[in-house]
Amino acid sequence: MKSRAAEDRCYCRPVASSDSWTTGRPEFTRVSAAAAVLADLRNAIERGELAVGERLPPEAALAGRYGVSRSVVREALRSSETLGLTRTKTGRGTFVIADRVPTELSVGNYTSSEILEARPHVEIPAAGLAARRRSPAQRDELRRLADEMNAVTDPRRWVDLDATLHAAVARASGNRVFVDLQATMASALSPQSETLNLIARRRQAANREHAEIVAAIDEGSAERAEAAMSAHLDQVRLALETLVGS
Repeated sequence: MKSRAAEDRCYCRPVASSDSWTTGRPEFTRVSAAAAVLADLRNAIERGELAVGERLPPEAALAGRYGVSRSVVREALRSSETLGLTRTKTGRGTFVIADRVPTELSVGNYTSSEILEARPHVEIPAAGLAARRRSPAQRDELRRLADEMNAVTDPRRWVDLDATLHAAVARASGNRVFVDLQATMASALSPQSETLNLIARRRQAANREHAEIVAAIDEGSAERAEAAMSAHLDQVRLALETLVGS
């Protein structure tokens, strides 16, 4: 069994074959294994090899097909569901529900455009207030979270830290409305973040953007903190637009 680190260094691409999709086995080149699994599933769905209404093979069978762990398969399936291509039903399996990524993604209880519209009105002013009001303990927490995000290798842990950092910025603002609004958006932001990191490979760029936000808050520069948060949200928006348009 490959280690998770080894799996994260592999990409897969489908092998040209006249056999059915389920009997073919993709080749691997160097990319994230979960991204490769997702790409192969997406291609099979868009080509009609996996039809709308069809149930995918069980996780164990998919793991065997790709030569990866079940955790990698689950990561790919979560993003496939976020993209609106499949839906996993507890106890029944994962089903294809669309043959194309829709122009509007559903993330949690909201659409991607609703989240994109709302975030700047919450997170930009929250970052500015955090620069003015953060306590020494909150400064230390933000530094620690940014450092841990740079060091962590597990994708799911990174997504959790991403949510934790944005929540910490809201808390540092000292405004409970921003804290509550950030918490409300969190259920949608986590699957969106996971999918963007898997497909758009946003993680390294996001780490740099988060570092800019944290540094500005650390220095007490409200103007710079707001600008850094605005730039970060702009990049998220561009990545989402590319994702649904690809």
